Amino acid sequence: MRVVTISATYGTAGSVIGPAVAERLGVPFVDRAIPGAVAAELGCTLEEALSHDDRSEHGLGWLLSGASRLPTATFGGVDVYLPGALPPSPEDFAVHTENVIKQVAHEQGGVILGRAGALVLADHPGALHVRLDAPPRRRILRTAALTGLSERQARKLVEDNDRARTAYVRHFYRADPASPHLYHLVVDSTVIPVDACVELIATASQALD
Repeated sequence: MRVVTISATYGTAGSVIGPAVAERLGVPFVDRAIPGAVAAELGCTLEEALSHDDRSEHGLGWLLSGASRLPTATFGGVDVYLPGALPPSPEDFAVHTENVIKQVAHEQGGVILGRAGALVLADHPGALHVRLDAPPRRRILRTAALTGLSERQARKLVEDNDRARTAYVRHFYRADPASPHLYHLVVDSTVIPVDACVELIATASQALD
């Protein structure tokens, strides 16, 4: 079963490339199903699960308003957000999210976008870990072009998303999601066309057989 994790900074078309890679490989694209499964496991609402999910606007909201203001300490040069006045049991949501990701990888395979997949499945045999990234300026301009936002608005959107998703990985995994050592493949999808990115990732995944 093929497993691909994709870590995508805002403005790198992760939500387009992820499903296309899954279709190309003939495996599920696992995204909205993750918080749904977490909600079922914890016996909470989908809205509560989404409020702790790094791919959700609501999840980014609590990271920006809560985790981003937590006291920090430095572990190996990485600023880590320490537990404090967080929404109820955020660690429970993270643990159950990990469990769902691992279950998907073992039982059906798939393409997993975000949620620190490269760290959760670091030891999963045959999993390909991909990072989509590009200089902020190019991501801001692409976001502005696609959304019709002003450049200032696009910059805030990109910066807020980057900060929140980095906070998620640092808080729960004490790691820097931008580190190239976490990935087999790092691709600038603001320069390489989306179709070529999809083919490149799919080919790399197949090469791990």
